[in-house]
Amino acid sequence: MKTNKIKRGDKVKIVSGKDKGREGVVEKVFPRKATVLVSGVNLYKKHARARGAGKPGGIIDITKPLPVAKVALICPRCGRQTRVGYQLSKEEKKQTKTRFCKKCKETI
Repeated sequence: MKTNKIKRGDKVKIVSGKDKGREGVVEKVFPRKATVLVSGVNLYKKHARARGAGKPGGIIDITKPLPVAKVALICPRCGRQTRVGYQLSKEEKKQTKTRFCKKCKETI
């Protein structure tokens, strides 16, 4: 499944789950698994064993990916939670596909 509606660097809002209502920035997108990694959201504790002098042990926080369906894009122009639409450019030589906000109709 290809998910190119949400890209790295987009500001998103969590729609469902334990972090519902929280916002964050997309760090990484996994298109084959249809998941995204959002900074500061979906945190879990991991117990790590010491691996020498450079890496001490302890309990560390790790961020796990979220399904794309649980995430909604926040438009950078109007600041509202929105869906993403596509437009093809009107130029004859090179057509480019651009994303736009379904609420304020501005390109993202």
